[in-house]
Amino acid sequence: MQFEPVLTKGIGVVDLRDIDVYEAQGGYQGLRKALTGMEPQQIVDEVKKANLRGRGGAGFPAGVKWGFLPNDGRPRYLTVNADESEPGTCNNRTLIYANPHLLIEGILIAAFANRISQSFIYIRGEFKGGAVALEQAIEAARVRGYVGKNILGTGFGQEITVHRGAGAYICGEESALLNSLEGRRGEPRVKPPFPAVVGLYGMPTIINNVETICCVPHIVTRGADWFLGVTANPSNPKSCGPKIYTVSCCVQKPGNYEMPIGVTLRDVIEAAGGLKPGRTFKAAQPGGSSSPLLGPQHLDTPMDFESVAAAGSMLGTAAVMVYDDTVDLVEVALYWAQFYSSESCGQCTPCREGTHWLERVFTRIKAGEGNEENLKLIADMRTQMAGTTICVLSDAAVFYPLSLLKLFPEELDRYIKKAKEVRLA
Repeated sequence: MQFEPVLTKGIGVVDLRDIDVYEAQGGYQGLRKALTGMEPQQIVDEVKKANLRGRGGAGFPAGVKWGFLPNDGRPRYLTVNADESEPGTCNNRTLIYANPHLLIEGILIAAFANRISQSFIYIRGEFKGGAVALEQAIEAARVRGYVGKNILGTGFGQEITVHRGAGAYICGEESALLNSLEGRRGEPRVKPPFPAVVGLYGMPTIINNVETICCVPHIVTRGADWFLGVTANPSNPKSCGPKIYTVSCCVQKPGNYEMPIGVTLRDVIEAAGGLKPGRTFKAAQPGGSSSPLLGPQHLDTPMDFESVAAAGSMLGTAAVMVYDDTVDLVEVALYWAQFYSSESCGQCTPCREGTHWLERVFTRIKAGEGNEENLKLIADMRTQMAGTTICVLSDAAVFYPLSLLKLFPEELDRYIKKAKEVRLA
C-alpha cells in the first residue's frame, strides 16, 4: 500500500523543535479543531472508533482506557509514560528529541477530551536532552497561547510538567511510575484499583505512552476512518494505524522506521537494509527484550498485535532485535538474565529470587558447567515465576529463556553436551 509517514514526517529534514516549522507542517491544527469544533466526548468517541491501541507494550485501546475515568467530580490527571526503558526501544526518544510539539499537541487534545487541567510527562532520567527539548517546546507553545489559561480563547486551560525519573526500568510500569512521580519508591501497586480510578495522588489518572499520544492529533485532523485504513494486514481490523518499528542488532541500517502496522517481519528487516552480506537469519525478538523469540518460520508474520501473539510472541514496543547465524543465543540469554536480575525492584519474592537464579543458571551454562537439571529449572520457571507477581517483570524475564528452550533447544544442548564431555574426560 501507498504510505506516507505522519509521526516522523520531517524528522531529519527540517527542525521540528522550532514551533514555526512545526506549524508550517500543519502542527496545532488538530488542537484548534478539537477546541473550537468538537466536544470532549466527540474526541473520546473518535479515538475509540479509530481503535488506537497503546503503543507502549500492552496494546490496550486508548479510547477504552479513557472511558474508564469516573465522572465523580474529582480532579483528573494525564501522565505520559516517556520512561522508555525497554532495551532495544528508542522510537519515543526520537519523537521527544526531534518532534516535541507533536507530543505536546497530543497531550493538549487528550487533556481537553478528558477534562483534565494538569498533565505530566514522566521522562527517563538519562534523557536530559529530551527533557530540555520538551521544556523549551512547552514554553514556546505557551507564548503562542497553546499552554496555560484560556487556550485559544476557549476557556480551556492546561499545565504540563516534565518530571525526570532516576533510571529505573521498573518505573516503565504504570503504577510504579505513579509512585515515583509522587516521590515514593518506584514499586508497582497491587491492582485493582486501577489508575483510571485511583491513580496519581489518589485521583483518576490516564497513563499513555509517547507514541500513543502522538497519534491523537492525526486522528482528530484526519479522522478515525483514515486511521483504520492505515494497515498492511487488512485481514486483521483490530490492529491499525502508523507504527514506528525500532530495528537493531544484525541489520545493516539500525534505526526507527515508520510503517503501517501489519507489515511482515521480513519487511521490517528489509527496511533496515537487511542482514549483512553472507549472513542468514536465525531469530528475532519482535517487541524488545521481554518478548519471546521468533524463528525463520515466522519471517512472514504480520507485525501486529494479534498476529505476533498467534506466533507465540508479542509486539510489545515493536523493538525488533534481529539475530543472524553468528549470534550465540545462550549468550543473549545471559545478558538479559543479568539485566532483569539487576532491574527487579525486589518487592515480589518470585521475581526477586527468580531473576537472580536465572542469572546464576545461565552463568553456569555459559561457563561450561551446565547440566540437564539446569534445563529443567528453566522450564519450571513458567509456573514458578510467570503469573505469580504484582507486575509482569517476572514474566518478562522468563519469556526469552522459555522460547529459547522451545525453538532453539540445540543452542542449549550444545553447552550441556560440551560440559558433560569435560566432566567425563
